[in-house]
Amino acid sequence: MVWLTLALAMLLTSSSRAGLKSPSPPVWFGIEVVDDATSRGVPMVELQTTSGVRLYTDSNGLAAFYEPGVMGRKVWFGVSAHGYEFPPDGFGLRGATLVTKPGAIERLKIKRINIAERLYRTTGEGIYRDTVLLGREPPITEPLLNAAVTGQDGILTAQYRGKLYWFYGDTLRLSYGLGNYAMSGATSALPDKLDPSVGFDLTYFTNQDGFVKGMAPRPGEGVVWLSGLVVVPDTSGQERMLAWFQRRRGLGAVLENGFVVYNDRTDVFEKVKDEPVEPLFFPTGYPSRIKSGSPTEYIYFTTPYPALRVKAGWESYLDLTSYEAYTCLKAGTRYAGKDQTQFDRDDNGKLVWDWKRDTAPLHPKEQDELIAAGRMRRVESPFRLEDADGGNPVLLSNCSFFWNQYRHRYIMIASEVLGATVLGEVWYSEADQPEGPWVAARKIITHANKKDDAHDFYNPTQHPFFDQNGGRVIYLEGSYVNTFSGNPHGTPYYEYNQIMYRLDLSDPRLKLTSKL
Repeated sequence: MVWLTLALAMLLTSSSRAGLKSPSPPVWFGIEVVDDATSRGVPMVELQTTSGVRLYTDSNGLAAFYEPGVMGRKVWFGVSAHGYEFPPDGFGLRGATLVTKPGAIERLKIKRINIAERLYRTTGEGIYRDTVLLGREPPITEPLLNAAVTGQDGILTAQYRGKLYWFYGDTLRLSYGLGNYAMSGATSALPDKLDPSVGFDLTYFTNQDGFVKGMAPRPGEGVVWLSGLVVVPDTSGQERMLAWFQRRRGLGAVLENGFVVYNDRTDVFEKVKDEPVEPLFFPTGYPSRIKSGSPTEYIYFTTPYPALRVKAGWESYLDLTSYEAYTCLKAGTRYAGKDQTQFDRDDNGKLVWDWKRDTAPLHPKEQDELIAAGRMRRVESPFRLEDADGGNPVLLSNCSFFWNQYRHRYIMIASEVLGATVLGEVWYSEADQPEGPWVAARKIITHANKKDDAHDFYNPTQHPFFDQNGGRVIYLEGSYVNTFSGNPHGTPYYEYNQIMYRLDLSDPRLKLTSKL
């Protein structure tokens, strides 16, 4: 190794004598990609040079470019983005040739195919990285890195004691080592104190090392996930946050589950009740509180349709025997396969759909099996979402649903299962009642522009507290990741993070009619 050290020293000495110097700090060339209809910057647009260099626009639609040797030259950038389309040239190639002049910013317009508009990323590293590099002012106080978080999965929200609370699932950290797999948490200002169209500041709950703390710590192996987060008065009348927890081996076996309550002194969720590891049902998804013409207020949960409810109250929420499923199965039964499942039918053979205790709701896949076996007809179900254009069935993975003042109906934001596992397509639907019928749907977001470029976008939920203009404009977010899509290529910065979208319900494309 002595000869290598000597050779290296000679090379460095020679370079120094030749006057070789380190390059000065780069002066960036900027590319701004905007929606051709709104002129707003579009996040997550890929820009690729002929040499394979890839850039991705930040949450302002900006990309900062610096490559020694090609600055001030004509450079071709291919332009592509999920849910957006750049016009092709005479050869069918979609891109633009730009002169990469340091300090300059060139603007490109891109057509939005999505009905919903991609706004910004809410979590992870470098949310406004390129904005900062190009010397522009970011709209949030932590535009580059917040609490050492580089990735976060899932989102639960609650308005509680003067703040908005945001809870996330598995969280990746910047430094080497394990992330946080016991839920992370943050707070923000209430909706009337911020503008969701431009973003908002998150104040994370952190440990002494600055990384996010576990908000639902449980002893033992596995990850801890929460669902069905609600705020209800306890037995003394004090507002409390409750949720269902599962400690499990990732997507595998459930090791422990039950109910947890938020401790305002320690800022963690603590267990209040154990439940069997395989309950018939439990609080899932994104709860919606509804009276629906009844004096009794219920909390509805999605399974993935809104087919589970419980009276809105502390004792009821904590008692799984008080939960009701909206189902056509015979009272007290469960799905038992295509041949043995027992239906509730009247004297005329009509399926009886009703709210029933100790009875299972039908999962969409189970319902499809029964339809394929001829045990029931699709038209007999109130939960039969289909493409409003072609009438093709839409198999739901999960959804949120809330009352909308502008449409005067309940509206659903739903994630579809494509093939075996791809979860990247998001649909909009509406109904007069929580029980449906949920039929016609329109795709509002795609993450599968090309066969080899599909991505997941799962657990989408509307944030009704952000509704604007009397509910005409709504906001929704979900988890963007390639985990289930089969796509081996992640998207830098955006991978395994939360992305916010906006949807204008006055868009004529959202006028829905069913083909059936």
